[in-house]
Amino acid sequence: MGVDIRTGSRGVHAELLSEMLEVALSAVSADRCLPAYLPPYPKGRRLVVAVGKAGAAMARVALRDAPPQTRAIILVPYGHGCALADLPSSAMLLEGGHPLPDQHGLEAAKMIREAVSELTEEDQLLALVSGGGSALLALPAEGLSLEDKRQLTEELLLCGATISQINCVRTHLSQVKGGRLAVLAHPAEVVTLAFSDVSGDDPALIASGPTVADRTTLQDARRVLERFAIPVPDHVRRILEDERHATPRPDAAAMTRAEAHIVARNHMALQAAGEIAASQGFMPVYLGDDLEGDSTELGIVHAALALHHRRKGGKWALLSGGETTVLVRNKVGKGGRNSEYALSLGLSLDGAAGISAIACDTDGIDGVGGHAGAIIDGSTLRRAKAEGISPAGMLRRNDSYGFFEALGDLVFTGPTRTTVNDFRVILIDDAA
Repeated sequence: MGVDIRTGSRGVHAELLSEMLEVALSAVSADRCLPAYLPPYPKGRRLVVAVGKAGAAMARVALRDAPPQTRAIILVPYGHGCALADLPSSAMLLEGGHPLPDQHGLEAAKMIREAVSELTEEDQLLALVSGGGSALLALPAEGLSLEDKRQLTEELLLCGATISQINCVRTHLSQVKGGRLAVLAHPAEVVTLAFSDVSGDDPALIASGPTVADRTTLQDARRVLERFAIPVPDHVRRILEDERHATPRPDAAAMTRAEAHIVARNHMALQAAGEIAASQGFMPVYLGDDLEGDSTELGIVHAALALHHRRKGGKWALLSGGETTVLVRNKVGKGGRNSEYALSLGLSLDGAAGISAIACDTDGIDGVGGHAGAIIDGSTLRRAKAEGISPAGMLRRNDSYGFFEALGDLVFTGPTRTTVNDFRVILIDDAA
């Protein structure tokens, strides 16, 4: 199932950049990545639980030719599902809130908890996990309300916390995260296949690791909240200070039949795109697939690298991934971390000729606005000036969407049904 990439950009290398994104997304699709990792069927029943932005695509592949007794519960963000005709009648497709949890996610999490708890020693839980699953599996710890988790999640998102920091807090305030779902499945076999949207590709961090032993602690969660000076209600603080809410450790007896594998990661997307760049005469340079930090600051750094390579002469492709963050100064601003990075990059390049770039979220949704990201080139600032638009002002107001919308340089894919974090390419061509 291919992805339809749409952009109004007609700049230098816009077509090549779009092609590189398309190839990158194909390289980390469920059809491409999942089949080789599917485990043998158990003696008993298999329960498929697919959670996250890639959940529907992963379940569709895993359920091909499945025995009739195979049960499946699929939980995805709104709009990230698939046609019911692509799934067996035994599969249940549910949708919930993301990035903020909602009541639908809560009810789905309860259903998953009950189904998993019924498994026996001869049964198997096949957990298909991808980014977005942490918000979707919204089953708060006892004594905690859904609204409590929503408020904490929103505060963490607005202050610029990384996804790992956010998930650390959510894990310790949950009944199913941090390996607790595997404990509920015990003594059944638990096989986790994950699409990684976290830097370092640690399966325990993807969707807060519902079936993977957690290595963070209650103290770690408290430190995250303290670092960002987030006010914590007394009843929430009591939970984070109570060792009874600690997550199961890797050596816990209930984790002995659990295994986890990463089946898709950012590196695979970058390598596929790099091969396309090389076929067009560009020298690929991989800056890393785990870059974090502020989107604006990374744009400044990458502009300096791009200018350095332009001075060297020739054709270069600077590729990078990871997950940056945005410090929200304007709550009514529109955009996301990739479009904000692209705007900072374009501003820092100051109209340098021969340099063009794309920055997109591989899940197809870059923050607020429904876009995947944006494209820039040497004409970006000149066209903005002609439209009377201030790039620096739009950047300060967190309105990167408005900036690129006015220029026609937004990129749209819709939900891609995969997710391996951000995808960034800068092309340097001294002959362009």
